[in-house]
Amino acid sequence: MLLVVDIGNTNITMGVFDGEEMEGPFRMTTTEARTSDEYGVDLANLLNARHIGIEQIEDVIISSVVPGMMHSFQNAIRKYLGRVPLVVGPGTKTGIRLGQTNPRSVGADRIVDAVAAYEIYGGPVLAIDFGTATTYDLITEDGTFAAGVICPGIRISAKALSEGTSKLPEVEIRKMESILARDTISSIQAGLIFGYIGQTEYIIDRMKEESGYTDMHVVATGGLGKIIAEQTKKIDIYDPTMTLKGLKIIYQKMKK
Repeated sequence: MLLVVDIGNTNITMGVFDGEEMEGPFRMTTTEARTSDEYGVDLANLLNARHIGIEQIEDVIISSVVPGMMHSFQNAIRKYLGRVPLVVGPGTKTGIRLGQTNPRSVGADRIVDAVAAYEIYGGPVLAIDFGTATTYDLITEDGTFAAGVICPGIRISAKALSEGTSKLPEVEIRKMESILARDTISSIQAGLIFGYIGQTEYIIDRMKEESGYTDMHVVATGGLGKIIAEQTKKIDIYDPTMTLKGLKIIYQKMKK
């Protein structure tokens, strides 16, 4: 079995592949100030809860945008699973060409999403990840990571609104049936959701227009992506496990 791990700023998302079948995803809160034993125990408990024995994990691959916790987390994999994890980074064989001005500045999560979107859905494709930040990444028909846009995520926007004002609370992010809100809480929720839908649709349209790929697929992932994808026809596919699938694809390329 292959354990795939995506370490984001908010959550650590994991899945276990047995051939083409995946068990998961399952998550832990991202916390930098933890020891390898704390990570190891939590990881072992999560696997046991899914009836997966530690001895069944044959290999591990990790992508991370949180460098400060990698030492402890990698040690947890070594100590509790007895495996040396592969880590997605500069020089990793992905099959995607980075057309960015500074390729080393592209986050591992974005590269993994780009690989998954291109390999599964074909190019040209626009991969959107609604995470702590929301990223829009364009991969051309020949597999070149050509351009990207990064925006504050929905939760960051909600938190900034509550922290930057004296009386507005932080609210639950949820689907709204109408933009015609009648109280403060629902007014904030409507502004966040419908404002984000508007932003998403504009960025998609603008990237299609400027790139000339007006018919490219638009694929979304990320925890809050489902709420947005259900509210707009601009997103063709919502794939909640796209990043984990991308890690498996990269693992297979690295092992060839």
